[in-house]
Amino acid sequence: MGIVNTEIKQKTIKEAISLTGVGLHTGKDVTLTFKPAPANSGFAFKRLDLEGEPVMKADANYVTNTQRGTCLEKNGVTIQTSEHVLAALVGLDVDNAIIELNASEPPIMDGSSKFFVEAIEKAGVIELDAFREEFVITDIVSYVDEETGSEILVMPSKEYQITTMVDFGTKVLGTQNATLNHIADFKNDISDSRTFSFLHEIEMLLENGLIKGGDLNNAIVYVDKALSTETMEKLKVAFKKDSIAVKPNGILDNLTLHYPNEAARHKLLDVLGDLALVGTRIRGKVIANKPGHFVNTQFAKKLAKIIKNDRRNNVPTIDLNQPPLMDVVQIMEMLPHRQPFLLIDKVFELSENHVIATKNVTMNEEFFKGHFPGAPVMPGVLIVEAMAQTGGILVLNTVPDPENYLTFFMKMDNVKFKQKVSPGDTLIFNCSLITPIRRGICHMQGYAYSNGKLCAEAELMAQISKVK
Repeated sequence: MGIVNTEIKQKTIKEAISLTGVGLHTGKDVTLTFKPAPANSGFAFKRLDLEGEPVMKADANYVTNTQRGTCLEKNGVTIQTSEHVLAALVGLDVDNAIIELNASEPPIMDGSSKFFVEAIEKAGVIELDAFREEFVITDIVSYVDEETGSEILVMPSKEYQITTMVDFGTKVLGTQNATLNHIADFKNDISDSRTFSFLHEIEMLLENGLIKGGDLNNAIVYVDKALSTETMEKLKVAFKKDSIAVKPNGILDNLTLHYPNEAARHKLLDVLGDLALVGTRIRGKVIANKPGHFVNTQFAKKLAKIIKNDRRNNVPTIDLNQPPLMDVVQIMEMLPHRQPFLLIDKVFELSENHVIATKNVTMNEEFFKGHFPGAPVMPGVLIVEAMAQTGGILVLNTVPDPENYLTFFMKMDNVKFKQKVSPGDTLIFNCSLITPIRRGICHMQGYAYSNGKLCAEAELMAQISKVK
């Protein structure tokens, strides 16, 4: 498993667009506005009704409650029922967006993602000048809720796919399955599948005043018990109806199912929205048996942790004993650096958007003469310089006469050193483009590994300039 930079551009919304509706659990009018966001920012909620208009990233680690939807909380700021909005964004292939709200939860609309999808399409989706990352699944990752028997796993696949299987053990809603083989099919096959509940759950919510924005147009109610006169009267008041009845298929009237397996499709919609909280695109097939917000978000937390660790320890799998793509002589034909400032020895991989190079650190390095000769440690700034030289190979590979160019630093951000590098170590550098190369400017993420661990990382920008 590992993070890869794809050749797919990141996307955001072209322009701001708003929707207004009622919050399912609060019963309050709320306006939601989708706004464009820069590359690599992901999804974030902004509460306009609170002092300072706090912003909260859509992050699995902020999940605090999953009883009636996925609730996020950070520093006392809450976002309820985030999943339908996030599913719409992922389903339309959006990577970055700001979701502004003037209340704690998005409008329920019809209980699906349909109206959010329509709004995003109306606003338009545009590409950004940055490549999308994906976490490629090569081994099965799973999470099981022992109490409920719910299980969710992800297995290798060529693209992001989801299958949900639901079994509620009732006659009115038996076993159902739903599958999304291509994200592009979300709009037509999944987005209009509405939320649902059982009559006994509705009764409990009504008794406790927990469902104030519901009506028969935004929730399918499956009748799993006898409908008493007392319950019928309460439902008429709650749903503002003169009469309530049960249809032959076991759901309350005034609503027709979009699909026979609409419940399973909505569960799939929820899985898609909840897994957006991972924060990284997934290349794998998700299979969810009896999914729910708790198991979905616990799985999202597990995946997010795996991805975080992978970022730190994603040592490139190269055979150092095999002939390299470029040896030091070939490197000197491209780079202007010479000893003692040529800091890479071999190049093993080189594509349009990434490069992997190595350096064998020996006691004969000039810098060890003055950098702790009694306990030699390679200076961190030289590790970063070696990363930059690795990136220099990447950008110089785009011109036909690299020997006529020099490479200059423009910027360094988020530089971190994790492990020391000593004589005898072999450094492996992995640099990937963050944005496409433009006018000889290379903006990249660099990682340096030694002894199977990440020892340094940095976001670098450099530019090549032709020698006059």
